[in-house]
Amino acid sequence: MPALELPSFPDDVPTHPLLVIDYQLISARDSHEIDRLWEAATKLGFWYLKNHGVDEEVDGMFEMGAETMKLPLEEKMRFEQGDDGMSFGYKAAGANAVDATGRLDTVEFLNISKDDALAWPKQARRAYPSNVNARMQSTVTPFVQKSLEVNNTLLDVLNDRLGLPPGMLLAKHPREELSGSEARVIRNPPVGQQSVDPQSLAIGSHTDFGSLSFLHNRLGGLQVLVPGAESWQYVKPIPGHAICNLGDAMALFSDLLKTKVEPAYRPPPGRQGAFERWSLVFFTRPGNSVVLRALVEDSDMIAQAVAKTPGKNFETGSTAYDWFTRRVKYQRINNRT
Repeated sequence: MPALELPSFPDDVPTHPLLVIDYQLISARDSHEIDRLWEAATKLGFWYLKNHGVDEEVDGMFEMGAETMKLPLEEKMRFEQGDDGMSFGYKAAGANAVDATGRLDTVEFLNISKDDALAWPKQARRAYPSNVNARMQSTVTPFVQKSLEVNNTLLDVLNDRLGLPPGMLLAKHPREELSGSEARVIRNPPVGQQSVDPQSLAIGSHTDFGSLSFLHNRLGGLQVLVPGAESWQYVKPIPGHAICNLGDAMALFSDLLKTKVEPAYRPPPGRQGAFERWSLVFFTRPGNSVVLRALVEDSDMIAQAVAKTPGKNFETGSTAYDWFTRRVKYQRINNRT
């Protein structure tokens, strides 16, 4: 992505603070930092992550994303996701609904499957534009590998705090099994372009489809609605800090680790709104064959938590593949009836 002098995040915009977790301390299994991660994961399900060591790969992914989005729309549409529930590939602005009324999103993005990045030069799931292929080995695969390392480390630490048998959460996310895990580069136009106004939803209120998301922003845009709050608040982007959040699968596995806030994306505030907003995220999702259900037989802590919420169904009877495909499919405006 071309180097630009971006304006600072405005001081007069309401923001919500998040705990800052040090990945290097988590990697070293520092008990105090693990306590802080547990607090972040159980109270809000969102936190900043510093010292994650992926900054160089993030820069490369933003550059690849900028190259891709500059391609003619006709070329990008050759790699479009389609309406059958496959997430991988290109999504044009306006292809998804942001709410129940059918309002359209304003973002375009490219999703690259974890499986394709790791299998390169073989194709595991689908084809991508030629510029993506040219950067697969040097840019995409290293980003995916490091993101997997970060998310797997966090999941393994949370596994132990949940009282699960060693490695159980990682076994739900096997590297070698096909899954919905993917890297996504997102572009939202500046305010004033493509009917984008300061209050338009780039991506509507949602929970992430998966276990753990590893997000990188350069401008504001992520907002959260915290329980008990009456208005949305921005999450301020901090240079060198990723934002992590828990997804649907972790809520089903444990009932303890879940997002307690409602996230959405709007255009950046203030002077930042005059610029394209780029973001990059890696989604870790369970293996396709994994059945999404509470792990009550494997953890007394989880069993006790589930027993306290008898009205919730923790027996989905659904594999991760079916769950993910269904969620993706019914975001598409063409599938709304």
